[in-house]
Amino acid sequence: MVPNPHSANLVVVSVQPQLPPRVNSDQLFRGQKTLEIEHGEQRYTLRVTKDNKLILTK
Repeated sequence: MVPNPHSANLVVVSVQPQLPPRVNSDQLFRGQKTLEIEHGEQRYTLRVTKDNKLILTK
C-alpha cells in the first residue's frame, strides 16, 4: 500500500496516562527525620511528623 501524502497523520494517545515515578520514603530519609531538597535556587525541608506524616516547608 502506498501512503497518501494528503491524508491526516494518525496520533495514538494512551488511554491511561503515564504514572509518575514512585520512591519509598525510607530510601529518601535513610533513617533520618528530615531532609533538604534543592529545587533551582530554593531550598526546602521535608520532615516526618510524630504522626508519621510528611511536611514540606520552604
